[in-house]
Amino acid sequence: MEQEKEEANSRKRKEAPNSSASATERDGPPSHIQDREPQAKKARLSTILFTDNCEVTHRQLCELLKYAVLGKSAVPKPSWCQLSHQKQLNNVVVFILKGMSQLHFYRFYLEFRFLRKTFRHKFSLPSPTSSFLFDIIGLQKKKSARSFRRTVEGPLISATLRSSIDLQNDPIIQKYGYKNVGLTKCLLTKEEMKTFHFPLPGSPNYENFILTKYTGFITDSSPLFGLDCEVCLTSMGKELTRISLVTEGGYCLIDELVKPDLKILDYLTSFTGITKEILNPVTTKLKDVQKLLRELLPPDAVLVGHCLDLDLRVLKMIHPYVIDTSLLYAGKQGRRFKLTFLARVILGKDIQCPNKLGRDGIEDARAALELLQYFLKYGPKKIAEFNLEALAANQEQGDKEEAAHMRCVLKCLESMGQKLLFLTQDINELSSYRNCQTIKCSSNKKVLEQARVEVPLFPFNIVEFSFQPFPPLFAEEMKNSMKTKWTQMSTVYAGPFSKDCNVGALKKVFSSLGPVHSITLVLETYRPYFSIQYEVLEAAQLALETMNGSLLEGSCIRVRRLVTELTLECDTLVRELEQDSENQGTIYVAGIGETFKEHLLEQSNLFPDLEAVILPKEVKSRKQKNYCFLKFKTVNSAQVALEILKGKDWKLKGRNALTPRHLQAWLKDIHPEPAMPMGLRIVPPLMERHIFRTRKVNHPKIVAWRWSRKIEKLYHSLSPGTFCLILMPGTKNAFGSHPGLGLMKIKEEEESDTPGVRV
Repeated sequence: MEQEKEEANSRKRKEAPNSSASATERDGPPSHIQDREPQAKKARLSTILFTDNCEVTHRQLCELLKYAVLGKSAVPKPSWCQLSHQKQLNNVVVFILKGMSQLHFYRFYLEFRFLRKTFRHKFSLPSPTSSFLFDIIGLQKKKSARSFRRTVEGPLISATLRSSIDLQNDPIIQKYGYKNVGLTKCLLTKEEMKTFHFPLPGSPNYENFILTKYTGFITDSSPLFGLDCEVCLTSMGKELTRISLVTEGGYCLIDELVKPDLKILDYLTSFTGITKEILNPVTTKLKDVQKLLRELLPPDAVLVGHCLDLDLRVLKMIHPYVIDTSLLYAGKQGRRFKLTFLARVILGKDIQCPNKLGRDGIEDARAALELLQYFLKYGPKKIAEFNLEALAANQEQGDKEEAAHMRCVLKCLESMGQKLLFLTQDINELSSYRNCQTIKCSSNKKVLEQARVEVPLFPFNIVEFSFQPFPPLFAEEMKNSMKTKWTQMSTVYAGPFSKDCNVGALKKVFSSLGPVHSITLVLETYRPYFSIQYEVLEAAQLALETMNGSLLEGSCIRVRRLVTELTLECDTLVRELEQDSENQGTIYVAGIGETFKEHLLEQSNLFPDLEAVILPKEVKSRKQKNYCFLKFKTVNSAQVALEILKGKDWKLKGRNALTPRHLQAWLKDIHPEPAMPMGLRIVPPLMERHIFRTRKVNHPKIVAWRWSRKIEKLYHSLSPGTFCLILMPGTKNAFGSHPGLGLMKIKEEEESDTPGVRV
């Protein structure tokens, strides 16, 4: 027997080289040819550029879908995320779970195991509209007989609408009056600059900004300079890539390309015209531009631009004498019109033409300057007579009709000789379009069966499952229950302390772990205990893990979480949150100061795999909070970074992230009130129990678990290179609306079953 085994192993060793050679011949050319012809790159997603609230509008979602289906030759790249190597996608599949919302996902988080562990990219959706399907594919509903007729010539519209305008209530008249005004009257006040987030001396987050030489005395004859900046996106947000500065006569004073210090994630070429090839040889840095501006601008210079606050923030400069044409020409309720619109209507010029690649910064700076000069020459009354609100409404209507005709996915697919597949139980207006192959199914089960067969045959698929939404009262009760649950999970109890303990010192210690919402003395105990409610779950968990059994104020204390019906399985939920694919490679760091970002940049060589730094800010003051999230490419890189940060003398504490950004945004939305008083009784979810008792088979918890498993099987049946998007559109009821949730991923050739697979 031993001899036979040895002979078998010998045969395997002899066959190994031959099998390797045959694999090379079968799979591709020899290695020396492969060096010249690299393998095709895989399509990849990145969404580290989310907005603060992690919400993606239906229009932005439509941008991504159109780009995924059609590519950059037909539509521009989406601005809110990156989809690289779109040509490598095989097809696009959108699964719509009609009747479900974020509330379903968070309430049955443990049941949606496959979705949360597989789909790293998650985002919030706004409340659903009656035309959700049409919105996400860029299609306008069929117009009624009373629809607007688009008028092409702007001056003609202006003439017909002038008679109906109420000049007295026009916002420009109300602010400036009827008579012409001088330059100084158009300057933004300090309060206005503060309101619109212009950098000012002494303001939070602007300590490292460079000041211009602005000690001059401003008069109506002070020199004007038009300013415009173009930006790219890096891991730290928007960074300067081009600056244009023009004088009153339109003479170009500066037109410089600028290379950011950090790696560029998106050049925003469709907006700026700047590409990697253009920027590669550039050596000019931000500090060079700042120095040049300080030298060129006289002390009484007035900067003019459109949305000038953004320009000054990317320049990291402070200049108090500014005129912003988006505010100078502001409409009702502070509406800010686009520069292209104002240039066309007021100046009769077309700028940022669609046949050009990107914007011309010099052109934009000149346009802003000319808009101010027009305002000073003709006065507020002339501007008010244009009736900008009505003109904008007409243009928007015309733009919508044109966009629906020219950029709808259906229209573009038709030009390519292809169709959209729509699988559903409910036939709607989408079914009437000839370029939409609609298959009506009698049940969700039939939709599932048809999807397995039909989806591989179409480049773009919408598979709609219909579920019964929560009853209104049940939904509200569940929402309140979730609010209470996260409050309790984020609250810890510490003690016992001595009766003469220093409360201020205690608060300082516990605040070092994260922002404290409240500290309350527990009166029902003989020795003092304190209830500490944190703003984020990570801080509470850090307190449990690091403070329990510690010596504080002369007492050996215990730190624990209140055990209630809602927190019975808290440890399980915390473990699962840690394994959420969105949290993989992300760490929570507490105790940071205002200069933390600078420290991190100075020692960036210690963290080579750092993708993004997420620095939360106070909503009103915009002041940076004392914690942040660091996102890395891999789990190992995150753990190494955590140990490095804890080992430095920055007095930092941290752990693995628990709360995905979209979940944080949702919790803020459902938790606007103060913490619940300790003595208030919590009503148990009786209605949920009643439903569970009377409808065991169809309880939402069971439905969530069952359909998570079915979608998992359907997902695994898709071919590699499929862009998969799962949408819970959200719901509306008598008590209000519940926002939706989106999850997306590109399926790879070989996917590991472990969570955190990078896409």
